[in-house]
Amino acid sequence: MDVNKDLILSKLKDIIVPEVNKPVSEFVKDITINDKKIDISIKLDKKAAPLKNSLEKVIKNVLTDITTDGYDIKLDITSENVQFQKVNIKPEESKNPLDKVKNIIAVASGKGGVGKSTVAANLAIALAKTGAKVGLLDADVYGPSMPIMFGVINERPIVKRVGVKDLIIPVEKYGIKLISIGFFVREEDALIWRGSMATSAVKQLINDVDWGELDYFVIDLPPGTGDVPLTMVQTIPLSGAVVVTTPQQVAVADVIKALGMFNAEKIEVPVLGIVENMAWFTPSDLPDKKYFIFGDGGGQKLADRFKLDLIGQIPIDENVAAYADAGKPIVLDENSPLSKAFITLAENVVKKVNERNNNLPPTKIVQMNS
Repeated sequence: MDVNKDLILSKLKDIIVPEVNKPVSEFVKDITINDKKIDISIKLDKKAAPLKNSLEKVIKNVLTDITTDGYDIKLDITSENVQFQKVNIKPEESKNPLDKVKNIIAVASGKGGVGKSTVAANLAIALAKTGAKVGLLDADVYGPSMPIMFGVINERPIVKRVGVKDLIIPVEKYGIKLISIGFFVREEDALIWRGSMATSAVKQLINDVDWGELDYFVIDLPPGTGDVPLTMVQTIPLSGAVVVTTPQQVAVADVIKALGMFNAEKIEVPVLGIVENMAWFTPSDLPDKKYFIFGDGGGQKLADRFKLDLIGQIPIDENVAAYADAGKPIVLDENSPLSKAFITLAENVVKKVNERNNNLPPTKIVQMNS
């Protein structure tokens, strides 16, 4: 293979940076080729900076044919300083409000409509079915759905004096301690909050709730990489994140955004794995058939591309919506193929959390300057 600067730039031109919609090639400052050694210098701007770690993995994957041809590629990716939104936390709130919680798992997605909340609800119940103590925070302030999914839309949590502080007592259903912003606001109000209102509400649902002892605390984040996910990593130490996607190749850019946020240098929350939702459709009258409506193998390709594990594949089931509307997540139906899929997902999450705890130090609350 005749390797030169033009060849490398042509390959990097195919990698589009989502936040700025520009090819990586436009950020290349220098390429040096010396015998079988290639040095590539890249400087990202402020908007693209949080994607640094994810882009490095994608670049190495795109240049695989060059490395297999005997070339040693060294990437030097730098970026301008990133300005994060400052979250003002009072001194008395700066300590970990979940000191009796063993593992905190964020369920995230790059965009809406991929079934993230459905995955979060069923994952929480599947974890509880193992005998674990589980809490679930519906932090999707722009579209809280857990009260409907759990059949507790008319519930209103009570406030109780615990020690020297008044704390909200979670609603309990299906063995889950549940809190949702949907318990405290009208449906139409939850959709029009400004960033500061949303982040303040989420911090209150963490700091002012009596979560007690939990083995797993599952957090359903809003889609994307906005104020609430950033506030979350500044408020509590996440053990890891689960990123939900669908099989379509067009989902790649959105997954890059979500992974880029968790992998950013100042955040560095371990990503436990990718969950492919809506993986295929099996009609109830044809249990041996699989119809790949949104494409076949997209989740695995994404996982491979980012050097992650595909920890769950959830098929489409025509009963999911009916179960959710009835307030009974489908994992509770032991005869459903989806129930088995969510149990498998929970087993894989437990395995990945244990591996993460054995091999990595505890995640710290992120400190960001304005």
